[in-house]
Amino acid sequence: MIVAGPKLVELDGVEKHFGAVRALDGVNLIVGQGECLGLVGHNGAGKSTLMHILTGTASPDRGRMTFAGEEQAGYSPGQAKRLGVRCVFQELSLCPNLTVAENARVFHPGLTGLNWRRTAGALIIDKLDAIFPGHGIGASDLVQDLAIGRRQMVEVARAFTVTDEPVRLIILDEPTSSLDAHSARQLLDFTRRAVAGGVSCIFISHLLGEVLDICDRIVVMRDGRTVADAEARTFDRDKLVAAMGGVDAQVREARAGTTPVRGHSPLRVRARPRRQTSTAELVAHEGEVIGLAGLAGHGQTDLLLAIYAAALGGRGNVEVTATVALVAGDRQADGIFPLWSIAENIGVRSLARLRGRLLISRRREDALANFWRGKIGIRTPDVHDNILSLSGGNQQKVLFARALGSDARIVLMDDPMRGVDVGTKLEVYGLIREEAASGRTFLWYTTEADELKHCDHVYVFRNGAIVADLTRGELTEERVIQSSFEEAS
Repeated sequence: MIVAGPKLVELDGVEKHFGAVRALDGVNLIVGQGECLGLVGHNGAGKSTLMHILTGTASPDRGRMTFAGEEQAGYSPGQAKRLGVRCVFQELSLCPNLTVAENARVFHPGLTGLNWRRTAGALIIDKLDAIFPGHGIGASDLVQDLAIGRRQMVEVARAFTVTDEPVRLIILDEPTSSLDAHSARQLLDFTRRAVAGGVSCIFISHLLGEVLDICDRIVVMRDGRTVADAEARTFDRDKLVAAMGGVDAQVREARAGTTPVRGHSPLRVRARPRRQTSTAELVAHEGEVIGLAGLAGHGQTDLLLAIYAAALGGRGNVEVTATVALVAGDRQADGIFPLWSIAENIGVRSLARLRGRLLISRRREDALANFWRGKIGIRTPDVHDNILSLSGGNQQKVLFARALGSDARIVLMDDPMRGVDVGTKLEVYGLIREEAASGRTFLWYTTEADELKHCDHVYVFRNGAIVADLTRGELTEERVIQSSFEEAS
């Protein structure tokens, strides 16, 4: 590994075990001062565990860590914070029942006095303004009332705030996973400015284009080890995927089947957003993959939830003609059952099929879970392990398995690829096309422009209304972005 200039962090021979699972297997890692280091690898490669070591929330079983030339003993989260280490974890850590300002105060206990709320509010809003101009977030907003994209903005801004402790190393673990393309660009630009100002950054993302765009050097991890370490300019997307143990580049571009002719298959969903003033409405037929696009928080999730409620007997401007399953993007709040096993989380949408007389058949539940463990590549030695034993990306695979393993003919997907590695994405894309060919209908809200290319038809949302209705032939990233800033006519 080649590091120009002084070293800020050096890890030497770091190992970490969780029972029989070897999460880290002798990892060596260096981060230079004022360097943006990209860290990539498939789900379960050890990236998040390594970041927990760096932030003091986990202790290595073996190995040593040096920070700014001094070896760290008894390393803890408090010690990390005093040294200037900040982390935005993939699973957000905000307190949902507190306001934005109060969450800033939790992070900076030194903010005291009668006017601490005003001080904390100004601190976090100033940083939001610097990173995400036009963010639309107030200091008194309750975090639980914010869309997940805005929650991620608050988490990022809070990590960059400074009071009595510096920011020397910022760790961004999937920081754009809930952001739309516009907000993601704002964050990447700010990160580069921070690095130019001397802050070191570890940038973790499954969006390889982002990694190649902003990083100075890239380290690839596989099975708890570093398998590649070189300057970013020596990589391209295909070389990164190959180093990760990925898939052939030709598979990435493969598209199964042709675009269905609209209206020549049975209607599955017809819905009009609540704020729609024109005649525009969302229509989905059997076997179609329908994309929902636009800036985050502009009504896409609301419409998916309205469709889900209508399928359960709710009323509204929604017509649904088949059974529905939902793949949640905010898995911690809306997806997983944290006290249940992996098998139970997969089977909960298929209870009628799993029942043997009066009780759930353990044999049927295990068979369903093990089938999907193999089909979608859920990395676990035992489907009876707790769901929280999985990495974030593997938890998301469980949510896909739950939906695709059910009898639902309509699958609603609420930006479901958060924290999912590129190899798994390609597998899921193939599953979606395969299931659509068999007659399943997919409604897919995504903040990733590349994913819209897998859709047969795309609706762009702005301020809770549909502002563009695009066929695959009309779809371009420029057209989506332009429409995202237009008002409904």
